[in-house]
Amino acid sequence: MSVTSGGRRFIAELNGFVDKSVKVVTVRGTSYEGKLIGYEAGTLTICLEDATVNKEKYSRAIIRGDAISEILLKEKPFDMKGLSDRLQKMFPNMVKYYEDAGFITVMERIRVTVDGVEGTGPMVERVKKVYDTYVLEMKGA
Repeated sequence: MSVTSGGRRFIAELNGFVDKSVKVVTVRGTSYEGKLIGYEAGTLTICLEDATVNKEKYSRAIIRGDAISEILLKEKPFDMKGLSDRLQKMFPNMVKYYEDAGFITVMERIRVTVDGVEGTGPMVERVKKVYDTYVLEMKGA
């Protein structure tokens, strides 16, 4: 089975929901709220941590994909494109943004994800400083 560009983008978006607070509405109208900790790509079955359903709290809830009507992100997603643009200004022609995979590379050896900066060498600290400043600005916005 080949995955289309739109399919890859959808999965990339869903990956952005992982470890975030979401509201899930089922086809029967039941609402769940919690932290999305994982999903199964084939069926879109999901797992929520610290789920609340009808004011009852559960440590985990697994909801079958065919029962889900909506998954709503309750917090603003991290703007990787904005960070990529910022890094491009600091490091012209040395930045590649892999939107489908959800990461950025700088000089082909420094990797930047929503979780931080990975790599070795003196440039890592400069990239990390840009990343940290960007994260602080986004939290203040």
